[in-house]
Formats: sequence, structure tokens, C-alpha cells
Amino acid sequence: MIRSNDGKLLRRLTIGALALAVPVLAGCEAGGNAPVFEYHPAANGAYGSAGPVSIIDSFVLGASDSKPLPKGGSAAMFLGLYNTGNSADKLLSVSAPGVAGSVKLVGGSVALPPQQAAYLTGPQPKVILTKLSKPLSGGQTVTVDLTFQNAGTVELPVPVEPRAQYYTDYSPPASTGPTPTPTVKRPKPASSPTLPGASPSASATPSPPK
Repeated sequence: MIRSNDGKLLRRLTIGALALAVPVLAGCEAGGNAPVFEYHPAANGAYGSAGPVSIIDSFVLGASDSKPLPKGGSAAMFLGLYNTGNSADKLLSVSAPGVAGSVKLVGGSVALPPQQAAYLTGPQPKVILTKLSKPLSGGQTVTVDLTFQNAGTVELPVPVEPRAQYYTDYSPPASTGPTPTPTVKRPKPASSPTLPGASPSASATPSPPK
């Protein structure tokens, strides 16, 4: 079953694939000296490749208002991966030097079977930048490093997209606020039983010897 975000990304991948195919076909018809056309993707996300692995429509989700994501907070990253090769590969890790203290891959490494895609598109993010070293606002660009088991590491500039318009369907990271300290109630000390007719405040006075 394809989720709504997967379907949206699939349509965007199809548009990108068609746009990429046009220059190739034009070059075949015009011969080896045909001019090279620069491809501008229809989507706002970043595109790149590491060997046979294509990185598609990658972006960091910003805040839903005009305020930036705060320093020390977290940010969600979304992307699609497609292994065009005949051998399996695996996304091992993601890092964002100078931007995030660490990047978490929810669920661990991502398997990339040959000729298949992996959609890291949510609705809950599977790539989370944590401990942001600076505020992030929509319109900025951050550089991330994606490390694959066989294809190696690729550096990719990724845009920060505000959570508005098309991107309202994407979810920010779950809140990771401090865990409240539980309050331990100490039991009340047991009171001594009071004998009938005795005054609780009275104290016995010893009688002098006769």
C-alpha cells in the first residue's frame, strides 16, 4: 500500500525522470557533439547521486511559521533513494557537519535492493538532525553527507523548506523535551496507639519512694 506522501514523491520522481530523459534523447539524435542541457528539477528538493544510487528530492523541513527552528533543537529531513545498480547497497549514516551534533536514522540503516527505491518520506521522519548548532530558517541551505555501504559518501547541499503549502503534509520530529522527575511520596510514620482514658499529652511523674 502506497502512502499519500509516497504517491506524491512517486509523481515527482516520474516528472524528474522524464525531464532527465529529454536531454539524453536529444543528444542521441544530434550526435556526440550535441550541447549538454542543464537539468532543473520541478521539485524544490536537492538531487544527487553516489555511484548507482540516486538521491531524489531531499530537503530539511523548517518551521510552520516565520520563526526559525531554534538552536539546540531538531529538524526532520526527507528524501527518496533509488538504486539503479544490479547489486544491493545500504544507507549507513547521515551527518551534517557544522549544522547538527548528530543525525539519527530511525530504525537503523536503510536497505537498497538493486533496481528498487526507498522512500524516506514519512509521514513521520526517518532522518532527524539533532542538537542543531544554529537556527535554521526556510530558504537556507545545509550540507549533509550521506554514507552508503558500497557507493561511498556523497556531500549534498539540501534546502530548508518552510512547513507551508505543499510541505504541510510532512511531520516535524517528535518533541524530545526533558523527562519530568517523578515525585516520591514518603510514607507517614505510624502513630502510637492511645489507651482509653489516657491523655496523649500527659506524662507520667514518678512518685518519690516512701
